[in-house]
Amino acid sequence: MASVNGHAAHSQAAQRRIEHHEADVVIVGAGILGCALAFALGKQGRSVILLEKSLEEPNRIVGELLQPGGVQALEKLGLRDCLDDIDGIDVKGYWVSYFGEPVLLEYPKSTSSGPAPLGRAFHHGRFVMKLRQAALSCPNVTVVETKVTGLVTSSHTQEVLGVECVTKDLKDCYFGQLTVAADGYNSDFRKKHHKYTPKRRSKFYGLELIDAKLPAPNTGHVLLSDSPPVLMYQIGTHETRILVDVPDNLPGASVKNGGVKGYMKNTILPRLPEGAQASFSDALEKGQLRSMPNSFLPASTNTTPGFMILGDALNMRHPLTGGGMTVAFNDVCVLRELLSPELVPSFSDTDLVLKQLAQFHWARKNSSSVINILAQALYSLFAADDRSLRSLQRGCFRYFQIGPVGGPVGLLAGLIKQPLILVSHFFSVAFLSIWVLLCETPMTQILLFPYNAFMILYTACIVILPYIWTEIWY
Repeated sequence: MASVNGHAAHSQAAQRRIEHHEADVVIVGAGILGCALAFALGKQGRSVILLEKSLEEPNRIVGELLQPGGVQALEKLGLRDCLDDIDGIDVKGYWVSYFGEPVLLEYPKSTSSGPAPLGRAFHHGRFVMKLRQAALSCPNVTVVETKVTGLVTSSHTQEVLGVECVTKDLKDCYFGQLTVAADGYNSDFRKKHHKYTPKRRSKFYGLELIDAKLPAPNTGHVLLSDSPPVLMYQIGTHETRILVDVPDNLPGASVKNGGVKGYMKNTILPRLPEGAQASFSDALEKGQLRSMPNSFLPASTNTTPGFMILGDALNMRHPLTGGGMTVAFNDVCVLRELLSPELVPSFSDTDLVLKQLAQFHWARKNSSSVINILAQALYSLFAADDRSLRSLQRGCFRYFQIGPVGGPVGLLAGLIKQPLILVSHFFSVAFLSIWVLLCETPMTQILLFPYNAFMILYTACIVILPYIWTEIWY
């Protein structure tokens, strides 16, 4: 009898979603986070409507490398099989080249006898389609292709009741006790419901290389020089993604120097590994260059009744370390616990939901803070544009060569989540940078060393401390 009653309840909820456009939760955006959240809440018995403006396979140049910490979160959600059958590539760590001098950094084992953790690289669109299939397979989830145009808000309480949308040129509405905006970095809802605005320093310009030969298979490649950083990682049997960071107003990418393509051809091409140069040149000639802004956005507490912002709409960091999807899946794991039916029997209890979302703001920092701080701090070092930053960049590479790399790589991988460990390694890099500078300072300039050493330490502080303050106390 219980199973029959349960089936009847599912049928009634499905009827409400399909015919009356009503559910416990309405999620805007069937991307990485939206699909994972719909699946997680649907598995808890919540009735979910997942809205997406286009259900065709997306084609993006970021969101293609999932760190081991993200793989672990995906396993907790029961979505690990979404990484299968998409021609993905295992990732064992990083290969970092500093002015042509390489070092290999492997993900650390949790135990000496256990297997090494693995990340995964893939075509973004194929992974999203597998996540959408998982959401569609959940009886409590209905997926609808429609363009959301705005929120439906109570004129008396200002509570969000759902969304307005356009489906095949017809105006429509969907209603939920809780509405979630997971509509990405270019969110339509952030301006009114988020405390901060994104800050952009650069763009990633991406190409897909065919049959490129990388120096270290199954690793993410980071190329460092006196130019901004370049990332390379294999995303399929024949395909390799290259992302070139181009800061705003970079002289080498000016119109008189041939623009971004001229910068790629004149500056980037000669510095690539030899096995990737021909495929890079071919891709550049075919005009496949695409861009994506690199932005930083601190998270803001969700305070609007009946509404929640998540994913890149809520929190962004520079994609240099590939931590975005790891943050997203960890956020879903935290939300699944805080919004469980045992703690929140009904999302119609708006005050209780807001209380849980306030807890979420702080609880998520256990996994997001290290990734956010590290991404911004490393980008400042790797895109060094003054003497002290270049000294720190050089010290960072030397630290990779001689230091205990398990800690730094564990932080990059999303496996180590303690901010204090990040701070200790960062300032170890700063003191090593001072030592390297001392060793390289000629006797004729030794009187300037105390000032230069102070500037390195001061620069390290102004690089990392503002992000620590933002992440931990805001």
